[in-house]
Amino acid sequence: MEDTIMAPSTLIIKSMSSMVDQVAAAVRSPAQEFYIKSRLLLRDPEKALTLFGKQDESVLQGVTHVICCTGTTAFPSKRWDGENTPERVDWNGIRNLVSALPQTIKRLVLVSSIGVTKYNEIPWSIMNLFGVLKYKKMGEDFVRNSGIPFTIIMPGRLTDGPYTSYDLNTLLKATTGERRAVVIGKGDKLVGEVSRLVVAEACIQALDIESTEGQIYEINSMKVLIFF
Repeated sequence: MEDTIMAPSTLIIKSMSSMVDQVAAAVRSPAQEFYIKSRLLLRDPEKALTLFGKQDESVLQGVTHVICCTGTTAFPSKRWDGENTPERVDWNGIRNLVSALPQTIKRLVLVSSIGVTKYNEIPWSIMNLFGVLKYKKMGEDFVRNSGIPFTIIMPGRLTDGPYTSYDLNTLLKATTGERRAVVIGKGDKLVGEVSRLVVAEACIQALDIESTEGQIYEINSMKVLIFF
């Protein structure tokens, strides 16, 4: 049986700057089968104005779907200015967002991370020295117990631009290259990398496909193998 897809009437995108361009592009892509009216919740209001024009003052009014791909760096950096620590962003921020949403929301898509269920194990415990994986897991659990229809996307290490973050991806200018095959898993077992473009498209596709409701997916990219 095919999944039914209904066009979201109004979508909110709550995003970090390094993901919003890809999500915005996916929303506006001519390949989309339906038009999605979108609003942005950003730390930079000028960027929201550039991408989507003037926003409604009552940002939650009439909203049917939400994509949340906020985040900060795992280790102390300039991203932590203004107390944007993992606890404030990945726990308090998610909790406040979910608590503010009306129960009429049809779908919340949350971008989290692989490794959140293994933050006490090597090598994940190194990434979790300042609590980023622990707080992401707490945010996931709050979403799961909120009663709001949800889909959680757990990507591997993000690659491709914009290179605005303070991490290895920016240092190496990492790109997807030939790793264009999408790998989807469950159970927090995948290890690897994934393009921000792939994650953005996964968020859009998960918005209203019935079978993705209440599901948690991990996502990576790998090299396409061609056999002759």
